[in-house]
Amino acid sequence: MAASTGGTNAASLGSNSPVSADSTMDSSTIQYSMVLEHLIGEKRQIKDLSRPGVMGGLPTPPKSNEQKMIEKGMESCAFKSILACVGGFVLGGAFGVFTAGIDTNVGFDPKDPLRTPTAREVLKDMGQRGMSYAKNFAIVGAMFSCTECIIESHRGKSDWKNAVYSGCVTGGAIGFRAGLKAGVLGCGGFAAFSAAIEYYLR
Repeated sequence: MAASTGGTNAASLGSNSPVSADSTMDSSTIQYSMVLEHLIGEKRQIKDLSRPGVMGGLPTPPKSNEQKMIEKGMESCAFKSILACVGGFVLGGAFGVFTAGIDTNVGFDPKDPLRTPTAREVLKDMGQRGMSYAKNFAIVGAMFSCTECIIESHRGKSDWKNAVYSGCVTGGAIGFRAGLKAGVLGCGGFAAFSAAIEYYLR
């Protein structure tokens, strides 16, 4: 009687073990599918990236109106033109002084070429040449930056074509002062130079 009871219990345990294993596998499969649904499925929660501290790390406070105005002003075409104008002025001045320093004829009087110029005359000539280069570089930089910003805002794209169009407009505007042919050559030359710079930078 005891043996039959033990056999019955063993049989019942043996019959129940596959069922329990299958149920465990089914539950794990269900849980895994639920996790996938919450991670990449339809139940996935989309984070609002505009809220502070969503991207992790230290919480970032929301921007104030003053900060938004400053960012908007720095992204404006006027600010970019002024920045390019100042940068061109400094670069042009340095380039003019450098070219005057390596020029052997700087400070010499054309009416009296045999007279040795004084240090004051040499420095005066270097300053005049540096100022001339600075003005030209500042004008070119401001025109190029302003036209590029306007073209980029009009097209709604930021690619190499903006620099090419801006170079053509800037070169053409500078060259047209010397005639139509000079304007066309200036447009093509500045456009090619801008395309080469963009290709090198990108």
